[in-house]
Amino acid sequence: MKELTPLDRIEVPRPRPDVAYAARLPGHDASFRGLKRLLGAADCSKAGDRQAGLAARGDAAREAARELLGELTLEHLHDHPLTDERGEVDAVMRVNYDIDRDAFAPIASLRLGELKDQLLRAPGEEVARVGGALTGVMAAALAKLCDVHELVYLARKISRPTRARTLLGAPGTLASRLQPNHPTDDLRGITLLLYWGLSLGAGDALLGVNPAAGTVETTAAILRHLDRVRRETGVPTQICCLSHLKVQLAALEQGAPVEILFQSLAGTESCNVTEFDITVDLLDDGYRRMAARGALAGQAEQFMYFETGQGSELTYGKHNGIDMATAEALCYGLARRWDPFMVNNVTGFIGPETHLDDREMILANLQDHFMGKLLGVPMGMAPCYTLHARITLEGQQMATQLLTAAGANYYMDVCLNTDRMLAYFDTSGHDVQTLREIHGRAPGGEFLEWAIERGILARAGEGDEKWGTAGAITRGPRFGDVRQFCPDEAELAELLAATPAAHGFATAGPRPANAVSRRSRLDEAIARGALESELREEALARVAAFRVITTTAASKEAHLGSADAGARLSPESAAWLAPEDAQVQIVVSDGLSAEAVHHNVPDLLPVLLDGLAARGVTVGRPLLARYGRVKLAEAVAERLGARLVVMLLGERPGSGELASRSLSAYLAYHLAPGVDQEAAAAFSGNPAIGFEYTVVSSIHAGGLPAAEAGGVLVEKVLQVLARRAAGNRLEALLAGDAA
Repeated sequence: MKELTPLDRIEVPRPRPDVAYAARLPGHDASFRGLKRLLGAADCSKAGDRQAGLAARGDAAREAARELLGELTLEHLHDHPLTDERGEVDAVMRVNYDIDRDAFAPIASLRLGELKDQLLRAPGEEVARVGGALTGVMAAALAKLCDVHELVYLARKISRPTRARTLLGAPGTLASRLQPNHPTDDLRGITLLLYWGLSLGAGDALLGVNPAAGTVETTAAILRHLDRVRRETGVPTQICCLSHLKVQLAALEQGAPVEILFQSLAGTESCNVTEFDITVDLLDDGYRRMAARGALAGQAEQFMYFETGQGSELTYGKHNGIDMATAEALCYGLARRWDPFMVNNVTGFIGPETHLDDREMILANLQDHFMGKLLGVPMGMAPCYTLHARITLEGQQMATQLLTAAGANYYMDVCLNTDRMLAYFDTSGHDVQTLREIHGRAPGGEFLEWAIERGILARAGEGDEKWGTAGAITRGPRFGDVRQFCPDEAELAELLAATPAAHGFATAGPRPANAVSRRSRLDEAIARGALESELREEALARVAAFRVITTTAASKEAHLGSADAGARLSPESAAWLAPEDAQVQIVVSDGLSAEAVHHNVPDLLPVLLDGLAARGVTVGRPLLARYGRVKLAEAVAERLGARLVVMLLGERPGSGELASRSLSAYLAYHLAPGVDQEAAAAFSGNPAIGFEYTVVSSIHAGGLPAAEAGGVLVEKVLQVLARRAAGNRLEALLAGDAA
């Protein structure tokens, strides 16, 4: 177990006034006020930084910023910590200064450009040692000076192996994190996706499920199921349920097998506290509890798992004027405090407001991988995309080829590239094995022996020219054979019936067979078309007498490209909305899929309204908003004086006709001043907290059916109102009752 340095013992220089950095260009001068502006201008242009006003105005200004950055010494970067909106050093920045001071001293006087040259000449051990002396800001600044070859070359030098039950990230290996997500957490569907992934040689890094319902009960049930499958198949790996850290710790207290503790991280304290509901103290507590009582306590050398990705801070408006790459590097400087087993980067997950197209996604992933490995964390990569961005499967595949060359520890196995719950597109088990064969990589050693014994993988023998070098790892006779784990045809049929978008097990080499690929790509094309749909107010008027409101997003393009335009009421709507005597207000919005509204609201809303009326809950006349986002619920609650707003929002389309119609319900509980707010502040560590959220997702015919969802929402509303709490605090209260 790593000893954690108390925050008040980490030395951080006192913030200084912004410096003006200036360079002369042909015909004009370029000037950047403050290190934040200089760092932003030096980066390749990305949608999020353009939106935040941090990107350079053109190529010449960008190169001027890079030249200026390259002339700064590491000591200068050290002595100018980036501050929050109050001009203070936040907890994330402070943790980043917990560096190897002995290694920093001899390089402090180096200019950044000189450090880059030194690292390009140095062996991997020296690069890794220097990384321990750097803050996230220094690593980000260095990344902005590197081209693609340099990002790949430098990252490839560094090895960051870790060990839980098994070894991850050893040189020459490429692992995968098997992610069998299901839109309703149906254990039958999760089982099939586990069997399918294992049959493709996936899962050596982790078996991990993102639950649709983030409750303690669901988390514990999924963990026990994953543990059962692991034991029955004999696969040497580890398990995780990716619910909130507080929920996982509550499941641990109830005896669930929490082997690896997961949490998403942001690069600013304000984003972590207000949006992710975490603090450094909470993570310290989780780390210590896992070391003492985790399912692998005494066996695992590392047991923490963090997920990051460029843009979350900007999307939530909590980036403190820091560009996306630098904020991401600060995440890695934060993550290394807890010596993680895994870090997974999901840049591309948010959408076009942060990364618009293939080029922006690919470059950002290469930066992230380099920065993370340099700073000392074991980097798994998930170059991914959503359908409302201009990112494609082909762009994702280009990214994986480059990242494999750069030495990524692992990728995801999202079956046939389609996440059935989160409605985004990631790498698959087929991709991982393809990359292993192209780049001469193998799974982790313990897993490899298991897979060879199963006939899933094989070693090429001497003279076996079709596989190239003797000893190379290729597919065995049972590669892709799901029936080795489920020989009962009736049971397999039941598992298949419970699993959306399962288009066939046939393979061609390491790839899915053409018929399977074509069906998957057709599903994606159908879903992408759902983004073009618009709300039909006349049709919805037959469902309820909606009041129509508008947001500050005047068009779909403005909505998709902005992090917050859809979260604000237009001045016209704000002017006529006035407080009402109703406990609950309901808002319906297209979000990213108007089709989700039209296919679900007609069945869901009457059940919800009738159910609440029958329980004596007062509800205002429903509102309808075009181009809305989740946080619009807060503006509505404040204008109407509602205690709870139920936001029915069209989610980003998933793959296929049914998943392209996915609706989510966000229950935004408006905390009353006094006891409610104080209890929420104490639980979250955010003294200014005003709202808590409970989410019910994957509402569609292939997930949680609309009418059934209406009944679920009635019960959730009653729980929120009775407990005067939502989100993680509500789950903690309910778990306390169950205990």
